[in-house]
Amino acid sequence: MCRAVLLLVVFSLSCPAAEALDNGLALTPTMGWLHWERFMCNINCDKDPDNCISEKLYMQMADVMVKEGWKDAGYEYVCIDDCWPSHDRDAKGRLQADPRRFPGGIKKLADYVHSKGLKLGIYGDVGKNTCAGYPGSLGYYEVDAQTFADWGVDLLKFDGCYMNWTLLGEGYVNMSKALNKTGKSILYSCEWPLYEWPYQKVSDEHKEYLFRYNSLPDETIRLMLCYIKEHFCTSSFPVAGPGGWNDPDMLVIGNFGLSHDQQESQMALWAIMAAPLLMSNDLRNICPRSKKLLQNKLIIDISQDSLGKQGSLTGKFDSFEIWERPLSEKRLAAAVLNKQEIGGPRGFVIRAIPGWKMCDPKCNVTQILPEYKEMGVQTPKSNIVLSVNPSGTALLTITPLSSDFTEMYKLRWEDLSVKQKHATIL
Repeated sequence: MCRAVLLLVVFSLSCPAAEALDNGLALTPTMGWLHWERFMCNINCDKDPDNCISEKLYMQMADVMVKEGWKDAGYEYVCIDDCWPSHDRDAKGRLQADPRRFPGGIKKLADYVHSKGLKLGIYGDVGKNTCAGYPGSLGYYEVDAQTFADWGVDLLKFDGCYMNWTLLGEGYVNMSKALNKTGKSILYSCEWPLYEWPYQKVSDEHKEYLFRYNSLPDETIRLMLCYIKEHFCTSSFPVAGPGGWNDPDMLVIGNFGLSHDQQESQMALWAIMAAPLLMSNDLRNICPRSKKLLQNKLIIDISQDSLGKQGSLTGKFDSFEIWERPLSEKRLAAAVLNKQEIGGPRGFVIRAIPGWKMCDPKCNVTQILPEYKEMGVQTPKSNIVLSVNPSGTALLTITPLSSDFTEMYKLRWEDLSVKQKHATIL
């Protein structure tokens, strides 16, 4: 199943979409850390105290995010996924954290995360139980929403297990209303369309209640990577934008089993698709190369571009895929993915990018992946050949230049030293 989670800003259902953006949340794709893909439902704190789902894990991740530059790079949410609660609600019907693994409770954890200048996300489920069998919110939407608000939670990831699919819409809408009723701005990660896909296509009902909704065809891109094979979907281009983003799921960069080319492909494609950058890895022990990739400012700038346009698949041939995203200031980001999984690097002529027409008369090109390279001023007839490894991706930004600007740029470029060039471009 291809996961497509939609991040939504909680808002009054009677309000038009434009008003939903006024609280300032999710104006660019969400960035942060989430435990599931790396730590799953490990609750054995007796045998594995350093990796079990406990307040210690999230406090340590918050510490690392501040100390190791993640917060400065833009990653701001520390998110709890499934398996955090006690199996029983308290005497007032409220969710409660497992007392052994979260002795201070979620409020204490939220206060700690906030003290670091970060935000806390939590997990719930629209149905009777969560996917891992813990208490769901069915019948408790208002109680749970107020509990999350009282704890100081900043994001709710709301799953869709153990619920009749015909009641999903009602449940997700009721939680949206309940969250809004608390008066606290909480980012809502809504998985409603995902759980209806086996039964029906996304309907107009989603449009009525959710100002952003998923409209995803069945096509998936194929990478030499089980996770991305199953979880990355192409998305309807107009759907995403400030306030709501299509989410193909977590970044698994820095985890076991991925080549560096595969990691670069995931990072590049998530940036092109304006997808939330929610890492699921062990930040306490991540290889320097993966860390550098995740903190690459030029890639993050594409992800967080103020224009807020989601990219799309614009071309396929000879086992290459070309993905393009419009950027602010009339720029373009382009990712060239080599879908072959064997052999060696393959050449791709740069002018075969569909958006290359913006280079008439000229453009400036910067290669970001697989390595940073200023390619300078190019024309419609440029013969540059990109070298792309199997399962790898070349990521570029293209800036159109007018004739007058091109001449001025060329003269200035020739006068600069190599060091000055990099300072100017960056």
